[in-house]
Amino acid sequence: MPLYNFDFTGKIAFVNGASRGIGAAIAHGLAARGAHVICASRKLEGCSTVAQGIIDAGGSAHALACHAGDMEQITAVIDLIRTTHGKLDILVNNAATNPYFGPGIDTPESAFDKTIEVNLKGPFFFCAQAIPLMREGGGGAIVNISSINAVEPGLNQAVYSMTKAALINMTKALAKENARNNIRVNAILPGFTDTKMTAVFKADEDGLKTLLDENVPMNRMAQPEEMVGAVLYLASDEASYTTGAQILVDGGYLL
Repeated sequence: MPLYNFDFTGKIAFVNGASRGIGAAIAHGLAARGAHVICASRKLEGCSTVAQGIIDAGGSAHALACHAGDMEQITAVIDLIRTTHGKLDILVNNAATNPYFGPGIDTPESAFDKTIEVNLKGPFFFCAQAIPLMREGGGGAIVNISSINAVEPGLNQAVYSMTKAALINMTKALAKENARNNIRVNAILPGFTDTKMTAVFKADEDGLKTLLDENVPMNRMAQPEEMVGAVLYLASDEASYTTGAQILVDGGYLL
């Protein structure tokens, strides 16, 4: 057997926020290497399209609707995975939102609550529900999708940046607590990636060009597929001695 094969055959993977962008790319990447991927998002239609695309490409997947900030839905999904598959090998917390873009002190309470709910409460309780199931199965891998904003807060993105920073500490805390149960918890920090969430930057072409020229050594945005390799590594047996890590995938932004 080759030492580095990134083989997920027989693995059950759950990806939330899988309806588009980075989440959809991760779902396809895991499935292409043998995992059965459960694609979830708040609305069933989008993740159903991703799951069908995986099946059409010869992979194995199905879709579930789940609001990443709703405790009842999170519990129901993990219970369904336990009943249907009897195990969970990989959890990818990708679902995120940024409903307000502007000065931090002007953030509406509703936007504050929604950002905390989806970006922090959701990942925490997905982990809290998934870890016992992983423990029952002898171990597992969790990959949290944070952001460069966790290290360098984005202008007019105070609450979003706060949640992504907290996600890093959550990753490290759960990594420490669960390492002896063969459960690894890691994170990646994407940089400027061409997704719906970065539409506010793309709308200002001159501003985006200046931002990339001055801040990103690679001088371009990433494509969602460029996040997949780091996730595959962290989710795989090849990363068996890696936990609590944060991998930058940012084109050099934080250098």
